[in-house]
Amino acid sequence: MSPNISRLFINLKVQDVNRSRKFFTELGFTIEEMFSGDLAICVNITDNIKAMLLVEEHFKNFTTKKLADATNETEVLISFGLNLKQAVIDLYEKAISLGATEASPVQDHGFMYGRSFHDLDGHIWELSWMDMDAFLKTNNGQ
Repeated sequence: MSPNISRLFINLKVQDVNRSRKFFTELGFTIEEMFSGDLAICVNITDNIKAMLLVEEHFKNFTTKKLADATNETEVLISFGLNLKQAVIDLYEKAISLGATEASPVQDHGFMYGRSFHDLDGHIWELSWMDMDAFLKTNNGQ
């Protein structure tokens, strides 16, 4: 049995909160102002999933470990599924138009489609769509 988790906060180090705010709002996400300020912003991924984007000096208050430079090292892959293949394509293309860069080539398996990009601070965001019925048929229900 899983713990009764009501919300998930993904915390990421960013260089410039205002630049990140502009990028994510132009992608179509909203900002939870109650949890946002000069040192951090809270990006609403869903009602219960949030990305906290904190400037480095503020992020350091939450860990004693050395911070990774996401432009040179991978510290996390942030992956989420979208309901339509076209939604993956549209969100990926919008991110690229806003300054993101491709993280890996397109993954197209027919029943599953994925794109991934580096955001402005180098974090990897993976977008995917899956036709579960086709997946089950392709994989004999396994």
